[in-house]
Amino acid sequence: MDPTFGLPGAARRSVLAGAAAAVCSGAGTACASTPEPRPRDPRPTGTRGTAPPSPAAGGVRTGFDRLAADGFRALAGQRVGVVTNPTGVASGDLRHIVDVMHADDRVDLAAVLGPEHGFRGTAQAGGSEGRADDPATGLPVYDTYGKSGEALAEVFTAAGADTVVFDIQDVGTRFYTYVWTLYDSMAAAALAGLRVVVLDRPNPVGGRAARGPVLERAFASFVGREPVALAHGMTAGELALLFAGEFLRRPLDLEVVRMAGWRRGDLFDATGLPWVPPSPNMPTPDTALVYAGTGLFEGTNLSEGRGTTRPFELLGAEGLDARRWAEAANALELPGVRFREAYFAPVFSKFAGRTVGGVQVHVVDREGFDPVRTGVGLLVTARRVWDGFAWRADRWIDRLTGSTAVRTLVDAGTDTDTVTAAWQRDLAAFRALRLRYLLYR
Repeated sequence: MDPTFGLPGAARRSVLAGAAAAVCSGAGTACASTPEPRPRDPRPTGTRGTAPPSPAAGGVRTGFDRLAADGFRALAGQRVGVVTNPTGVASGDLRHIVDVMHADDRVDLAAVLGPEHGFRGTAQAGGSEGRADDPATGLPVYDTYGKSGEALAEVFTAAGADTVVFDIQDVGTRFYTYVWTLYDSMAAAALAGLRVVVLDRPNPVGGRAARGPVLERAFASFVGREPVALAHGMTAGELALLFAGEFLRRPLDLEVVRMAGWRRGDLFDATGLPWVPPSPNMPTPDTALVYAGTGLFEGTNLSEGRGTTRPFELLGAEGLDARRWAEAANALELPGVRFREAYFAPVFSKFAGRTVGGVQVHVVDREGFDPVRTGVGLLVTARRVWDGFAWRADRWIDRLTGSTAVRTLVDAGTDTDTVTAAWQRDLAAFRALRLRYLLYR
């Protein structure tokens, strides 16, 4: 992949210089990650809005909190369609933003648009709730899942929207689909000549660094449309600016309503905000912390813990020697994490109703923990200790990682350092690119 994707002129030369620092010295050699530069404070040219006020005592004010405090002036005179799910709540009283806006005469709310899992969040992975009317407000609820381009633009037109508002809590991982619902909504709005307003929320796993492989466009799908790092370290608002600045083919009237009080090093429990599960298998911030690594097991024949109370923290398979795997994983001495021999019986998904052996992931130092490196280490050791290890037949792992590299290197028996070294050059380029779109220090 060209590490200067999407960059013109001086920016391209700057990225090439930064990427050169991360080139490994030879095949099979461990490659240390280049420290990520500190973000610049100024907003990207062309984005609207004022600098956020000082944070209110007690924590972060979300984009919606600030929009409401400003009397919804950013939506004045507009017919609004809102893309949201159960995470779209006001921080103080936990009322859903749809209920708040519907009850406010200053907002002309035309429709609700639901993503994967649906507006009310009842559908499992790969599902949605379909077309319905919201019983609480009477508003039409449209299903956006599986729609993009002209098809999604037609939904926005049917909804009667002039402005599309996006407010969903993301979890910081490229293959979590809400950021691509945002991307598709932006592209469809550009096609339909509509405005987009993104109400920003924290990246719950922090935003100091981007980690992991960068998607190659040949592997684009709804778990990754564009060349973004697996753990991107950005908020939804920052990603919206990146999408508009680098990837969208049409100009877009975009406004990001920034948060107040969020700092890039903040994990979710530092924000003072309530955690609302963004999807049925993302029950806690702890789940989000490990997801960028252990979510890779969706591409294997092992259970990733769906159907248990600790999805993505429990991993295993029938016939796997749990003790041997835990010992092999702990022997890697991965920073910030330990592994416990564990047994569980999922109530649905892989191995439903059967007892399997594996490991539980215990993060013991959140500052030092690297979820992507941890996920790779677990793949490497699982393949080493269990003869039954296999990838999903559809090679879903290549969609999740964004290339064939992780799969082929693990199959070749390489170690964790060698696998992670493979993406450092592209990651350095993405890190340099993302600096242009960061809104928070």
